[in-house]
Amino acid sequence: MSPLSLETDASAGVTVVGLGNPLLRDDAVGLLAARALADRVAGLPVEVRESSWGGIRFLDLLTGYRHAIIIDAIQWGHGPPGTVYRLSAAEAIPTVRATGYHDMSLGSALDFGRAIGLPLPDEVVFFAVEVADITTFDEQPTPAVAAAIPEVLRRVEDELARWGVLEPAGA
Repeated sequence: MSPLSLETDASAGVTVVGLGNPLLRDDAVGLLAARALADRVAGLPVEVRESSWGGIRFLDLLTGYRHAIIIDAIQWGHGPPGTVYRLSAAEAIPTVRATGYHDMSLGSALDFGRAIGLPLPDEVVFFAVEVADITTFDEQPTPAVAAAIPEVLRRVEDELARWGVLEPAGA
């Protein structure tokens, strides 16, 4: 599938995309959460993906789905490392000075995709984990970020239950 393609294998209706760089310590939190989630939702109508792409190229991973969940690292400073935020695409960090299409924020990329008529999800939920270290080459996250992964998974599963894809916890 090429970037901005209208082709999709979105028969699941829901996609969960973990973002990050697997070699930059805490930046890999989205990838690690997606890997852990994949086993937990096996057999359900959910497609779990990993990506290191951002900006417009990222739209290809969302095209054709009804719902999407994005998991990524964030250095927002509103909480200590390991804090998990639930944001809408509009609340995600805005594009300030884009020098190319890779610099677009999630919200700006979605706005652009909708403007050109891509069939993008009606609802996109963004789970961001406050990180401490995204510059050290290391495949293991810091302890606070590693400890946040179970909370991310619980929140993703809550969203999937809200969308009717997964039995609610305790049901």
